[in-house]
Amino acid sequence: MAKSDATSVNRRSDIISAAIEVFAEVGYYRATTLQVAERANISQPYVFRFFSTKEHLLLSALEVSWSRVVEAFRKVVETTSPELLEATLILEYENIQEKNRNEILLQMQAQTIREEAIQNTMQGGFKEVREMVLTAFREAGIEKPEERTMLFLARGVLCNVALVLNMPELMKG
Repeated sequence: MAKSDATSVNRRSDIISAAIEVFAEVGYYRATTLQVAERANISQPYVFRFFSTKEHLLLSALEVSWSRVVEAFRKVVETTSPELLEATLILEYENIQEKNRNEILLQMQAQTIREEAIQNTMQGGFKEVREMVLTAFREAGIEKPEERTMLFLARGVLCNVALVLNMPELMKG
């Protein structure tokens, strides 16, 4: 990769990281590309060099956040014994929440945005996670894998709500 290509990849990543922070802090609709540019220490036109619209920037940010979850879960699935799989996936999701709080806040917001492209990205992320977990549960011989997958996903959504509302007591069980 040429130096300018590597710089472009890094700048694109910096812009996405800044967008995740800004969108999580002030909300997608209130956030501006100028705020994102300022957070990334670049000019606003430079944001548009990589992302034609604010929605395109949001879609890229959501894809990054879903990729992080999928990759983390994939590693757990590939390296964890069947009897520890579900518990390890839960711990990994708690770890993702702790380390990438803004990405979770961004996903929570995106669930309420009605634009088709955003809905499609959110549906795609949930589907990919669901299929990975369901397949892993089936292969691990977990009883009632569909039900366990649904409960796993429901627990994740509840974890997100607890995070957003700052109500850790929702997770005490």
